[in-house]
Amino acid sequence: TDLRPLDILSEVVPARGMRVLQAQGVRGFQLAASRPRALRFPASRLFIHCDRFPEEFSIIVTLRVLSIPAKANEYIFTLMAEESPSVLVGLRYAPDKLHFLFWSQERAGGWQTRVTFPNVSLSDSQWHTLVLAVSGQSFSLSVDCSVPKDVVVETPFPASLSVRRASFYLGNRRRRKGVFTGLLRQLVLLPGADATPRICTTMNFKVATLSVPTILLDGPVKPASNEVLKYPYATDTKVTLGSHPRCTKQEKAQFWFNASRRGLYLCNGSAWVSMLEVKHRLDYVEEYQNLVTNSETMGIEVFTIPKVGLFAATANRITPPGSAIYKWTDGKFVPYQNIPTYQAQSWKYFTIGKKIFLAVANFEQNERGQEFSVIYKWSRRKAKFITYQRITTHSARDWEAFVIEGETFLAVVNHREGNNHNIDSVIYRWNPRTGLFETNQTIPTAGAYDWEFFTIGPYSFLAVANTFNGTSTKIYSHIYIWLSGSFQLFQSILTFGAADWEVFRIGDRVFLAVANSHSYDSGMPVPSNFYAINSSIYELNITAQMFVKFQDLPTYSALDWEFFSVGDDSFLVVANSFDGFTFSVNSIIYRWQGYEGFVATHHLPTVGCRDWEAFHTTEGSYLLYSSAKQPLSKVLKLKTT
Repeated sequence: TDLRPLDILSEVVPARGMRVLQAQGVRGFQLAASRPRALRFPASRLFIHCDRFPEEFSIIVTLRVLSIPAKANEYIFTLMAEESPSVLVGLRYAPDKLHFLFWSQERAGGWQTRVTFPNVSLSDSQWHTLVLAVSGQSFSLSVDCSVPKDVVVETPFPASLSVRRASFYLGNRRRRKGVFTGLLRQLVLLPGADATPRICTTMNFKVATLSVPTILLDGPVKPASNEVLKYPYATDTKVTLGSHPRCTKQEKAQFWFNASRRGLYLCNGSAWVSMLEVKHRLDYVEEYQNLVTNSETMGIEVFTIPKVGLFAATANRITPPGSAIYKWTDGKFVPYQNIPTYQAQSWKYFTIGKKIFLAVANFEQNERGQEFSVIYKWSRRKAKFITYQRITTHSARDWEAFVIEGETFLAVVNHREGNNHNIDSVIYRWNPRTGLFETNQTIPTAGAYDWEFFTIGPYSFLAVANTFNGTSTKIYSHIYIWLSGSFQLFQSILTFGAADWEVFRIGDRVFLAVANSHSYDSGMPVPSNFYAINSSIYELNITAQMFVKFQDLPTYSALDWEFFSVGDDSFLVVANSFDGFTFSVNSIIYRWQGYEGFVATHHLPTVGCRDWEAFHTTEGSYLLYSSAKQPLSKVLKLKTT
């Protein structure tokens, strides 16, 4: 069976009796009840190589239904033989039911079977996406990617249903009674498969898309040559040319064309929002700046202080002189402030209201034998960071700051206490009354390296990269979900010396990449190479409510992933640190290729690469990497075409 989606709706477009309307920001077709026969096409246009309807299939519909009378039925589509009034296959709905119809010819004369799904409320003037999966006697309906409703009937869908001399009718059954009165956006037949896993990957379930006619896409509708635009939108607009104009409430809804950047911008009342501009593509990467650091750098944090500038904080290994903050000045990073740290591992920049903070994760004790990590606060008067709060930590590796329901939290990764790697990491909550972070929750971790916070819809998640439990790096890292005021276990994923999690989105798809650093198990035979190991990318499967493996990528003691975009293209860069023989290892940029996943496009020479940061300035886009083996970090410029 040909498993490509068969777009029924696109086969009818364009046709008389169809109007494009927009509701709730989404376009759909309104069908004219007076011309039911105009909305048809022969089934042979879809079934080119075989005149049999698929035995197993899914039907995907996106529609907006208006209220209909209590006992009325409206047809979404039918498939009918030309010489017969019987419906071979059809889909219709009542106010609180959905009916799937099919004709069985296994007995003399044949008969029609109706499969009814009760308690399906579509008549609410909202957009909905339906996925109907059919296989034998089993029929399954999912509305807006909810839990499927399953129905088993005595009569199976026919294994050999002829469509010879049959036609599809859109929104009717070849007569005016029961014509569809709502808006139809998507109608697709997918042979041989349950389409739910393919559809339910978007975050906007009500308008999940497999295939939609071009005219209904979000871009502007262009008429064909010598054709009048059928569905015009009229507006009183003003376009400004020249240098950057002001954008206030007076200019709201006005356009500005920037000739130098070939971009069109819309004023939203306070800022110019890009509407159309030339999209850049990554061509190559060039070395831009050698950033000499105080010592080897374990981590970097790039951040912007409003009205002050762009900064980079390096977490340096040796004290003194400790770690440093650099400011972007005249197109380069220049030293700005030194801060005493103790084998610093990472920095985290965050804000609470108008307050600006920078937290460092210290791995070792200070001169007095005290083990603290420190939160620094930006002093506007002194224009520097000053000590604000010390927090007891144990070989801290990472901080993560986040906000849930208006409250600010700060989570620290405790790597080990003495030789014990199985200890608690701690989540702190900001107390606005005392102006301090206070312990809120502890979570058991195993030689952990990294926290990663992210949200999906209304839900908040926190992933921990567990690295070593004292005997093995082949251990589970965990994803926690915020429920009832605390983080609870959501999913466990087997990792190998996990050093970093990176969450990112491409369109409506959500991904989570883990950097696996090495494979070691004291109870197992020694592998040929501890450090040549796959790192993995997982994708959220909405239906299964879990992350599932999407792709493995070969890495060499990977310590970090960084996601970034150039124009419409998406990229991942990995920090490869050691291949088992040398720290001089290429780190790699992977480009998103859609169906192929991520494909290696650029190999970057690095030495003991520990961390990557992507950032942008008015001069262009850059990558900054830190070296854990030499006192030299590098800024790379992304050259585009």
